[in-house]
Amino acid sequence: MADSIEIVRIDGCFHRWGDLLALILSSFAYMDGVVDPPSSAHRLTAASLAQKACDEIAFVALEDANLVGCVFFRPEPGFLYIGKLAVSLDYQGKGIGRLLLSVAEDLAREMRLPALRLETRIELTSNHQTFGRWGFVKTAENSHAGFDRATSIEMQKRLA
Repeated sequence: MADSIEIVRIDGCFHRWGDLLALILSSFAYMDGVVDPPSSAHRLTAASLAQKACDEIAFVALEDANLVGCVFFRPEPGFLYIGKLAVSLDYQGKGIGRLLLSVAEDLAREMRLPALRLETRIELTSNHQTFGRWGFVKTAENSHAGFDRATSIEMQKRLA
């Protein structure tokens, strides 16, 4: 499956913001009623995604013309932050997430950043395990504003 997937950087020619929003919302829908506070994906709009792609570095995964995955990256001191990693429900478990993370590793090396960083919700233990299998380790627990308990964990992957 991953052989037929093309990873493309979003540039000024990209116009499928509604499709990208639908992909993110559908792939994050399993979190509804599970994570507290609710996912920030619910605050996204087509316009805010377009702005996010201008402010950050974004890639999509395509199979033919089908939008099947995406990821956003933000350089930080010492890290490349990974956000809004999403894979279409029909394509999960087929290696697309791993392909998108390999783009992260390549980009971080190009930018001379020694590690990747991401955050995942405390309740999403299967995500913790998946990222752990991909070489990420838990480095911190964090709380969203207004919460007196941990609501997310930070994970990092050092690059060789």
